[in-house]
Amino acid sequence: MDLKGKSALVTGGGVRIGRAICHMLADAGANVCIHYNRSYDEAVALRDELEERGVEAHLAEANLMSETACNELMEKAVAMMGPLDILINNASVFNKQKIDDADMDVWMGEMWPNFFAPAQLIRAFAKHSEKGGIVNLLDRRIESLDASCVPYLISKKALAELTRVAAIHYAPRITVNGVAPGAVLPPPGKDEQYIKDHAGPVPLEVQVTPEDIARAVRFVLENDTLTGQIIFVDGGQHLGNG
Repeated sequence: MDLKGKSALVTGGGVRIGRAICHMLADAGANVCIHYNRSYDEAVALRDELEERGVEAHLAEANLMSETACNELMEKAVAMMGPLDILINNASVFNKQKIDDADMDVWMGEMWPNFFAPAQLIRAFAKHSEKGGIVNLLDRRIESLDASCVPYLISKKALAELTRVAAIHYAPRITVNGVAPGAVLPPPGKDEQYIKDHAGPVPLEVQVTPEDIARAVRFVLENDTLTGQIIFVDGGQHLGNG
């Protein structure tokens, strides 16, 4: 897909990895709808930055915890931009809970934004768009059995499987791929040393950046022969066991 002039919805687009993806899309000439939940100020600043580059940039607020909210987000994006060409399911929630600590509220608090919302947005995208590309942001943990964050892990494993199933279901008109980052940015309030102390061994001994993730997203979008693929951008960390 030639990204120039295309229209994209990026969930969680105002900050962190989502912000880098929005910048990448704008650099490629794509128009962007920046979804946000609580990061209004950051989303507004990003919109202004993208518009200075000569592309359209729109804002859409949504708390992706219900089917109605997901459908309304897609309707907003389509109303502002017309049928979309690209959907980036980037927004997610990460908390550490072991099995014994995870009651049903905890499970649903992770499953909704990390799995059910992307699933519903995929369906809504396919309803409104004749052709296009979808990229789901996953996690290198999908290759592991990390017992420290079980609801999160299961939600991302489920999204990985949905990526493959949707790739089959929506072919040939829509490609569906995944990008699985390793440790990229520290949690709010932590510094880079936190990643080094907690990320575990990285075979390539490199620090993954948001821009690395954005370049992988661009690669799968621009290659029309890729679907059902998951690209790990983690310095080889998924090859370990943990």
